[in-house]
Amino acid sequence: MSRANLDKQPHEVASMFDAVAKRYDLTNDVLSLGQDRQWRRRVQALVAAQPGDRVLDLAAGTGTSSVPFADDGAYVVPCDFSIGMLREGKRHHAELPFTAGDGMRLPFADSTFDAVTISFGLRNVHEPEVALAEMLRVTRPGGRLVVCEFSHPTFGPFRTVYLEYLMRALPPVARAVSSNPDSYVYLAESIIAWPDQLGLAKVIAETGWGATRWENLSGGIVALHTATKA
Repeated sequence: MSRANLDKQPHEVASMFDAVAKRYDLTNDVLSLGQDRQWRRRVQALVAAQPGDRVLDLAAGTGTSSVPFADDGAYVVPCDFSIGMLREGKRHHAELPFTAGDGMRLPFADSTFDAVTISFGLRNVHEPEVALAEMLRVTRPGGRLVVCEFSHPTFGPFRTVYLEYLMRALPPVARAVSSNPDSYVYLAESIIAWPDQLGLAKVIAETGWGATRWENLSGGIVALHTATKA
């Protein structure tokens, strides 16, 4: 299995991420022109983890996104359904409690976490609404959600250039740096098919989260959605 399809069957997506695990962080850094580090810093600020907080980092991959929360003094659980990603993460961050789990059936008790975050993973879930409901379940009352996901650039001419990059420039760049470049064709397609900022905000609210807001990064290439549990 070299890539998943847009119906996002869990075993296909997990297999695809297993195949790209070894060079995943490097590839993301190259394809985003280094902006992924800025995006992670903003997620860290919005999660606002305090010492002693419990943070669930869903679709954590190799744990790169989890380290900032541990640095803030939180107890962070990196969770992913790709065993290949988890193994690669454990090699580099042995101190973190990497946990295998499906976003649609999280292996945690109700009201376990002070904050739940997912970066660039929600659009790969077979049923995002189910995953958002599961995140709500495992978050304590008053806890917060931060979703970092690719979105729709807000400036028309820039959106055109961006779409050209995704479908024309991204595949050859991925071939140069990725261990499984075909998977990045799926990733480009999944970005284009994903709801815009308002559309995702509505989905989050409909699953029971309150005070849903969003902010754009990099001209809307990425949107950060936040919400709280009543």
